[in-house]
Amino acid sequence: MDKALAVQSVRSGRQLSSTLGTSRAYHSNMGHARLAHSHSGFNSGTPFDYEAFYQQELEAKRKDRSYRYFNNINRLAKDFPCAHMAAPEDKRVTVWCSNDYLGMSKNPHVLQKMHETLDTYGAGAGGTRNISGHNQHAVKLEETLARLHRKEAALVFSSCYVANDATLATLGSKLPGCVILSDSSNHASMIQGIRHSGARKMIFRHNDLVDLEAKLASLPLHVPKIIAFESVYSMCGSVGPIKQICDLADKYGAMTFLDEVHAVGLYGPHGAGVAEHLDYETHAKGITTEKTIMDRVDIITGTLGKAYGCVGGYIAGSAKMVDTIRSLAPGFIFTTSLPPATMAGAQVSVEYQMSHNGDRRLQQLHTRATKAALQAIGIPIIPNPSHIIPVLVGNAELAKRASDILLNDWGVYVQAINYPTVAVGEERLRITPTPGHVNEYRQHLVTALDAVWTELGIRRTEGWAAQGGFLGVGQDHKGNEPLWTDAQLGLEVLAPEGSIGLNHSGYSFEMEHMEVARAVPAQ
Repeated sequence: MDKALAVQSVRSGRQLSSTLGTSRAYHSNMGHARLAHSHSGFNSGTPFDYEAFYQQELEAKRKDRSYRYFNNINRLAKDFPCAHMAAPEDKRVTVWCSNDYLGMSKNPHVLQKMHETLDTYGAGAGGTRNISGHNQHAVKLEETLARLHRKEAALVFSSCYVANDATLATLGSKLPGCVILSDSSNHASMIQGIRHSGARKMIFRHNDLVDLEAKLASLPLHVPKIIAFESVYSMCGSVGPIKQICDLADKYGAMTFLDEVHAVGLYGPHGAGVAEHLDYETHAKGITTEKTIMDRVDIITGTLGKAYGCVGGYIAGSAKMVDTIRSLAPGFIFTTSLPPATMAGAQVSVEYQMSHNGDRRLQQLHTRATKAALQAIGIPIIPNPSHIIPVLVGNAELAKRASDILLNDWGVYVQAINYPTVAVGEERLRITPTPGHVNEYRQHLVTALDAVWTELGIRRTEGWAAQGGFLGVGQDHKGNEPLWTDAQLGLEVLAPEGSIGLNHSGYSFEMEHMEVARAVPAQ
């Protein structure tokens, strides 16, 4: 019996190894063997001091200013972007760094659907998708996401971190001799997935098409290749050259893997992301006979936890590719399904944004106005064409102090971004306006940043320019025009020169704010 069990265990281990890409059973057996061997003699060494090790690691993080401090911020659904601190009676603050880009976490249609689903189906899914966790809410959500991106199928994960990790790890390990070409600024989830794949990797300079093509050209045409990149890079706001990368992929026989996490909901006539936005008119008219840039992208990944205000991540692509990931990816197979209420709410959120573009237009207007107001007082914004407003500080300690003063003295919450999220010397504050950040909040933010920059003596734009510029600050902003054009935003009313609230396009922000708000149906 024992021998039979041992054989069964080895067979099970081999099966798991095939699915997981690792040999968990083998590692377990080897571990038992090492333990048995160590028992053969007396170990006179001193036991490892685990707590001292933890302390050493934490001290190193504090010393290099990369230790992460969490602020107890409790966002208020009825008053977003406002929040209170640790206790409800604590002072109110305005949140300026949330990824709830459109405020959909408080959308009444989403909340109502989640309440109804929660009452009917309970709090949890009850298991993995394979074992009792598959339901109508998952089916409807995936059908909606596939339709959003004009793909054959979609697959929902617990987060897009998991979606990126699991998909790249699975494809990279299964495609024979696969090489993954990764943008140097890719998110940690993609980097981790590439590492887990065990595939050969080639890192190309950020958004550098010449470098990417040189690396592609060095590989035989028959070798499977994946180009992994993002549409909007969240810490600098730069936008990937999607069309040109698709051209290179066609030329050299590569697949494209596009992360649209910080773009879905925010760009395109239906909120499908930058790839949709690049063919705005075609998608707005619903033309299906033309092959668009979005159609050319092989795999699109996105999140339900940012512009859609819920939680979860997904991939969209061909039916066979999605089924392969569904069948082979441990990150999908062995984790509990998202709760029914979460998936139902996310599905309503995606559908809502597919039908209404008022929220993202307001978000773009607020972004333009905030950038213009900060630039007018020399606050150093790293130039980019997206909705991200990265404010360059260039010093970890100063960034943390600026964030603390803004929160404690001004009631403005903007998180400091330090290493390893950004490189040392590139520390910054990351500001993300939403439709709820109206003129009153914006003016307070500008006043607060102006005061804090003066108090701490932080370098302004002219200071960076005097040193030749850095990261685009104090340099030519050519090529960083907003992705959303004036025509796409429907900006037709121009204000007289010198009007209060003008942004760089010359229109009255408040007038357009009201005009776009009227375009959003009453909720």
